[in-house]
Amino acid sequence: MERRRECHPLLRGGKRRRNSRGKYNTHDFSLTQMESLASICEAILPPIESEFLETKGIQPTSKAMKFFWKVSGSDLSIPNQVAEILVERALPEAFIFLRVILWMLSTRLGTLLLCGSLCLTNKWTFINNFSNISLENREKVIQKWLKHRFFTPIRLIFIYIKVLCLMVFFSQCDENGENQAWEAIGYHVDNDDENTSNIHKERPLEKGIVEAINEDDLSLPQSLSNKGLEIDIDGKNNILKVKCDVVIVGSGCGGGVAAGVLASSGLKVLVLEKGNYFTPKDYSSLEGPSMNELFELGGTLSSKDGNMAILAGSTVGGGSAVNWSASIKTPDYVHEDWSENHNLPLFSGNEYLSAMDTVCKRIGVTDKCVAEGLQNQVLRKGCNKLGLQVDYVPRNSSQHHYCGSCNYGCRKGDKQGTDVTWLVDAVDHGAVILTKCKAEKFILVNNKKGSVRRKKCLGVMANVLTENITWRIQVEAKATISSCGALSTPPLMIASGLKNKNIGRHLHLHPVLLAWGHFPDSMYDLKGKTYEGGIITSLHKVLSEEDSKVKAIIETPALGPGIFAILFPWVSGFNFKESMLRYSRTVHLITIIQDKGCGEVRSEGRIKYELDGYDKENMKHGLQRALRILIAAGAVEVGTHRSDGQRIVCSGTNEKELNMFVESVYATGGPMSHEEVWSLYSTAHQMGSCRIGMTEKEGAVDENGQSWEAEGLFVCDASLLPTAIGVNPMITIQSIAYCVAKRIAVILKME
Repeated sequence: MERRRECHPLLRGGKRRRNSRGKYNTHDFSLTQMESLASICEAILPPIESEFLETKGIQPTSKAMKFFWKVSGSDLSIPNQVAEILVERALPEAFIFLRVILWMLSTRLGTLLLCGSLCLTNKWTFINNFSNISLENREKVIQKWLKHRFFTPIRLIFIYIKVLCLMVFFSQCDENGENQAWEAIGYHVDNDDENTSNIHKERPLEKGIVEAINEDDLSLPQSLSNKGLEIDIDGKNNILKVKCDVVIVGSGCGGGVAAGVLASSGLKVLVLEKGNYFTPKDYSSLEGPSMNELFELGGTLSSKDGNMAILAGSTVGGGSAVNWSASIKTPDYVHEDWSENHNLPLFSGNEYLSAMDTVCKRIGVTDKCVAEGLQNQVLRKGCNKLGLQVDYVPRNSSQHHYCGSCNYGCRKGDKQGTDVTWLVDAVDHGAVILTKCKAEKFILVNNKKGSVRRKKCLGVMANVLTENITWRIQVEAKATISSCGALSTPPLMIASGLKNKNIGRHLHLHPVLLAWGHFPDSMYDLKGKTYEGGIITSLHKVLSEEDSKVKAIIETPALGPGIFAILFPWVSGFNFKESMLRYSRTVHLITIIQDKGCGEVRSEGRIKYELDGYDKENMKHGLQRALRILIAAGAVEVGTHRSDGQRIVCSGTNEKELNMFVESVYATGGPMSHEEVWSLYSTAHQMGSCRIGMTEKEGAVDENGQSWEAEGLFVCDASLLPTAIGVNPMITIQSIAYCVAKRIAVILKME
């Protein structure tokens, strides 16, 4: 009997979030802690009274505007949703510290210690707890926390709550996929099914997909067996044993390519993916539900110190399903550096150059764009005004692709991620993809005496992340490939007992800071909204005057209302609401650098990272150039995301003053830097944490991607990159994966 395929309502909005084990969350904060949390949320997003608005010359007339000014961060169950997310996603030590702070704020003595004289009153008991402080004074308290170096840990707690409060408010939606604030800020989600009428209705991976959400303990073994896998049941230990030629952990840019290449070579391939499988008709372009389902920790992942916000895909197709389509080949100076200075022959000959051509052809890369969205229009106009070179960005989509929400999955079916290319090749050649299945550890045994590697990998142990399946999965394979990304491959290898010192180190993140400019609707030569059109279609390189080396690149980002809100500086409740009302015509330019500094990730979710002085200098030059481009394009006001709301009105300001403002901009430290002003950095590119090296002292794996310690264990994802590359890495990751997969196929045929 055919099993019913469960739909994915969380991409359509209106449902409560599930945790990683499929259960609905309930928070365990006390009533007094919740009062403190709600009071902070109210101060972040305060109700603004009409009398105050009148003093600012603001008279909201529409229902949407009146709602927006009146709404509070303590309304609409926002604090409860924030509490649920904290329980589910916060690191244990951060969660404990946060609860202590909320408890202190619920007491008069604790509030006095954290808030000072602002909590004092002339009425008995003369000291208010935080929730009883006036809204005006609560705002002043938060402003003090954000500036004072002594309050750095409190600052981080506030930022975490701010991020979650604003993300919930601006990105979540009801059963109809609507949010009451969107009309006021000029945001509209395109739900016109006519725009998606050209996509295929069938599911491209149907013949090879096994979705754990639709299975149970009885059906899963049969479903896997029906796909051609050899199954054995160990009922005593509750283990479901699976045999294949190759098991691949992860289905993104690395794993998808590896699956396609190896299955096409005649090997039986099983791909384990901890995310779900979605097709264009499943996507909704709704920010909140999409982020929850398609990204690690729902898009709220950060470095351990909170200085870096991290976006990483977690779905079938991985990052290729949610990235911004940019398909830039590895710069010549990068792979030449890998060849010459890292002594890696792979990057010196035709093998790698040919692989890049093959990859670009398979994923349909085009290098022209018929129509650009507002942000890219601004970047191009500003560069042209300044006489700067601006290039079109190749994309793995058609020249007519005008989707501004591909970061939530491409509803038009135009973007060619691994889920519609390499993985289709894989299942067409018999590969099987098991979703909601997370690898626990690799199965390593001592290798026979005289072997080059002291260990041998026999496969992988994994857990299914749904409560309807209790089996532990044991996969036995000739080759085991870790393709779960630069943030997850090292923890998995370390948890399996590997000791190479390069595992988890040399992590590069392409750190990003943003500059913004406001372009009112009255500027008719610049058409559209910031969230419309291709996300990245133009690029400018900031070159060194001394040697013409690339110091930074400037591109345009995808910022839904939620991400916009959490990144935009908060200096006061009124200022923030006023800024959000300009959302749809506030253009952002991002500065990306090829970071020399690096970090490490040795256990899951614990990412350490710090920029060095060279990186900050390049970031400064990129930010300054971005501001000049925005000013040249005609912005009426420009600014950065520095914590003090750094900005300047351009209209009526002379050139000398504008130049002084731009020259004053620099790359600050992060929220935990103990600086009075700081910036929250972000990243969507993670690489290098299990880098290739010609010896085990230089890398975690050899040029074939094979672990220096364990025979039969390979890495095939972004963690292989020897250094950062300074541009969007999809083509680089897929090209290296293609070369490594080809070599694995040769190795297996020789056995």
